[in-house]
Amino acid sequence: MDDVIKLIRETFQKNTYGVDVPGEPDYIECFCQIHSITRQEFFDAGRNGLNPAFMITMFQGDYNGESLLEYQGKTYSIYRTYIVPGTDYIELYVERQGGSNGKESHD
Repeated sequence: MDDVIKLIRETFQKNTYGVDVPGEPDYIECFCQIHSITRQEFFDAGRNGLNPAFMITMFQGDYNGESLLEYQGKTYSIYRTYIVPGTDYIELYVERQGGSNGKESHD
């Protein structure tokens, strides 16, 4: 593993009315490997309205269902995961999009 990402774990707190409101997210650094998206993945994702950026391979035990991550100062959305059979690794397929996923990082 030769790269580092930050998984973004969203947190919620109850306000005075007992409603969950977003709190400050937790950033969990993980070692990983970055891979290009295959041609087939690009076309399959594109048919479903997604805009794939790259694929990440990382230790499965570090991933807890997060839907966002930060890499090189940019926030990405995780749109698909795949547990690699016979290994301790998981593949995360990510896309960069506007809105809340388009914000720059919070250092």
